[in-house]
Amino acid sequence: MEYETVCVVGLGYIGLPTAAAFAGRRKKVIGVDINQHAVDTINRGEIHIVEPELDIAVHAAVKEGCLRATTRPEPADAFLVAVPTPFKKGQEQGSVPTPDLSYIQAAADSIGPVLKKGDLVILESTSPVGATEQMAVWLADSRPDLTFPQHAGEDSDIRIAHCPERVLPGHIMHELIENDRVIGGMTTKCAEAACELYKTFVRGECLLTTARTAEMAKLTENAFRDVNIAFANELSIICDKVDINVWELIRLANRHPRVNILQPGPGVGGHCIAVDPWFIVSQSPEEARLIRTAREVNDGKPEWVISKIKLAVANFLQANPDKTAKNVTIACYGITFKADIDDLRESPALEIAASVTAENPGKTMVVEPNIKILPTQLDRAELVSMEGAAQAADVHVILVDHKEIKKHKFPELSSVLDFKGIFL
Repeated sequence: MEYETVCVVGLGYIGLPTAAAFAGRRKKVIGVDINQHAVDTINRGEIHIVEPELDIAVHAAVKEGCLRATTRPEPADAFLVAVPTPFKKGQEQGSVPTPDLSYIQAAADSIGPVLKKGDLVILESTSPVGATEQMAVWLADSRPDLTFPQHAGEDSDIRIAHCPERVLPGHIMHELIENDRVIGGMTTKCAEAACELYKTFVRGECLLTTARTAEMAKLTENAFRDVNIAFANELSIICDKVDINVWELIRLANRHPRVNILQPGPGVGGHCIAVDPWFIVSQSPEEARLIRTAREVNDGKPEWVISKIKLAVANFLQANPDKTAKNVTIACYGITFKADIDDLRESPALEIAASVTAENPGKTMVVEPNIKILPTQLDRAELVSMEGAAQAADVHVILVDHKEIKKHKFPELSSVLDFKGIFL
């Protein structure tokens, strides 16, 4: 079947680049988002997030009439669901976070009324195993006049598949096209239909499998990376205790032909690596022991960082007995979850900066070149330039290795805590 019109539900860091990629291949794309500001921004040919090359792609797509944003789904040939899958709120501290599928359900409920026979629905959202099948149930509930794969198998009116994104923020527009794609269908024909659609712009190999395996593949990839980062983060704590430069150690260890240790940091953020492993743990709590431990190590790293900042402040006051805690200015460099983007989701740097702001009786400065307004949890902090922080701060805390931070020279006499290994 020819999929000439594509409806993308959710215009965030994955949905909008995907919409732009389809529009760049002359597909008619309807972008859907509940955020009116995002809709208005896109319809002006502009973007509401930071991602290299995305602004050019969106501007061209809107100008050429291939991309239009709205707040409600409209009839199309293919529907892509790219909405968040956060954790359920109100869970007890220390309990295993469980996924909240309410956004997927809302997307399914909004798509249902405009479905027609022959349509394809793809879940792109990071999802626990079984989420695609659950989405199919919600769609069927809203459209009893149509058949779905769970009832009619290969003969269903509607094709349903899961295709997780596998991209790196800051490189999304390139990797969407060049990376291999795992495509999991509820049936073989569902997978083949999704493959046909993605081949519109994907140059990498489309790897067909089942929906459940595709869901688990994404979770597995991010759990693997999380475990590796946890090893590095745990190693950094050990090295600090025994007075060893962890970055030098890792550099030396990685000279082994079969060793590839990732880099430590203040924690793990984003809506994938910091989230996906918990989806595995929540469904298999007794079996996923290593995965859970890695998550706990990485979730605990910000507290260790905060303790090191407090120690640095204490050392500063000891070296400057004429000053009190109210006279200490702390500068936090970077609050996004990774370098050179504006995404604050699950950001350990933001968590750390918020803790510093709340507990520091003196002034807290934040350097973040990718945002213009600080989030509410930093309302007592001041957003300043690199130069302003470097000149005024007593304690400098490097949390994100933005390109602007890496090339900056800090005052030699200042206390610099480098948790990204930029200068070590």
